[in-house]
Amino acid sequence: MRSFDEIFEMAAGRKGGGEVLDSMLSKPKSAQALAKIGDDRWLSGMTKTVFQAGFNWKVIESKWPDFEIVFEGFEPARWSMMSDDDFDRLVKDSRIVRHAKKILSVRDNAIFLCALAEEQGSAAKVFAAWPSEDYVGLLELLKKRGSRLGGTTAQYFLRRIGKDSFILSRDVTAALLREGVVDKAPSSKTALKAVQNAFNAWREESGRSLVEISRVLALSVDN
Repeated sequence: MRSFDEIFEMAAGRKGGGEVLDSMLSKPKSAQALAKIGDDRWLSGMTKTVFQAGFNWKVIESKWPDFEIVFEGFEPARWSMMSDDDFDRLVKDSRIVRHAKKILSVRDNAIFLCALAEEQGSAAKVFAAWPSEDYVGLLELLKKRGSRLGGTTAQYFLRRIGKDSFILSRDVTAALLREGVVDKAPSSKTALKAVQNAFNAWREESGRSLVEISRVLALSVDN
């Protein structure tokens, strides 16, 4: 496994230099900023990513203002109590994508967020405080207790809302294979732990976030 500096130089060589590469990197939100995000926004973000999974992202993006209206701002307490009448109305509403199982995931994820809020005061506090060095543990929590939040769905959700994260995209996975971190696309707990350990090592070496490291890995791959 190469050092982060070596991988950075590889990516910089492909993108026109270190300054150019740095300008392409974004940083995650602080824990304080994440903790201030309302739980309704966490449910909204989950729902948007769930609906985009396996679907045309642009369609969901164009319909999203109507999703916000139909789901009344995504208040978790409201949708944790989704009734049969609510469901029947939603699956007939052409303003949203009428995918029954994904609609039900709104209820299930609202229940999940309400449970976290009961445990810690708000779900946002749980996500905000979760350490970057155990990011795969957060992915496991979302997969186990959330609905339709396995695979890269949870990864994209966390990245979009600003949590420090890596996304196991095709290019990031190719870089991890190249560096010998894994021998195939990581999906098992053992493989994800190996990925986490590699990111932790690069993070300690460079002082950079998971977001930045993930992006540098992706940009170091020849397409």
